[in-house]
Amino acid sequence: MYIQHFGMMQYPFSLTPNTRYFLKLPAHEHAFQQLLSALSDHGQISKLTGEVGVGKTMLCRKVLNALANHKDKYITAYIPHPFLDEEGIMHSLAEELGLPHPDKASYRELLKVISQEIIAQSKNLKQVLLFIDEAQAIPTETLAALYLLTTIQTTQAHFQVVLFGQPELDLLLDQPALRPLRQGLSFSHTLPALDREGVDAYVEHRLAKAGYNGKSLFSQDAIDAIFQSSGGIPRLINILCHKALMVGYGKGAFTIPLAYVKSAIIDTEPAHKERGFADRIFGR
Repeated sequence: MYIQHFGMMQYPFSLTPNTRYFLKLPAHEHAFQQLLSALSDHGQISKLTGEVGVGKTMLCRKVLNALANHKDKYITAYIPHPFLDEEGIMHSLAEELGLPHPDKASYRELLKVISQEIIAQSKNLKQVLLFIDEAQAIPTETLAALYLLTTIQTTQAHFQVVLFGQPELDLLLDQPALRPLRQGLSFSHTLPALDREGVDAYVEHRLAKAGYNGKSLFSQDAIDAIFQSSGGIPRLINILCHKALMVGYGKGAFTIPLAYVKSAIIDTEPAHKERGFADRIFGR
């Protein structure tokens, strides 16, 4: 569509998480480094929360990619949709770890197989890590079942669960039944939205990664509007920038002024309705 028009090689504002576009802003880089450090300390539970679209899945994949370079130390498993009962989560974990098991294996049978694998990997000096995205959706009983695996602590055996979730995850962990798990948190961090400077850097970074090498494509008042209407949430920034570029392409323009961003905001309900931005910028 507009890729060739603006001299790019690919779409810069895709909603699919791509670690190639990871920007080392201070807050995100801090979370990345702190989480890696927590994993190396053999804790039980690590938790990272943030609003929808703030970049949790991107950070999760960035960490997984980093650990892939250390297969001599870590065995990783990843579950993106954890709305499963105790038996279901154990089946998923066994599959991620490549463990043979009957389709109708019970929870107890799976717990035994996975526990044996954790201990066996420890003899090879490897730590088993389970990453769970959208962790706020985990049923309480399922999370409690996973916690049992983290208690398999021999001299060298370690299993750690890494939770990525929306703020509702904190409410889930506040339940009395999950008090032991909450007390076992070795890392807890909230990923913030981008500030105005961060939004500017984010937009420029993604454009450059997509192959754009011209002068600043978005005007500063356009960036101001993107920041205010998105609240600094990367996913919403992507939507607004993509739509503004489509407007620019349709008009044959080679820069994106405030007017094109306004059109994108009007066409994006979360940007004008939930944040009340339309009332401010359009004088309603």
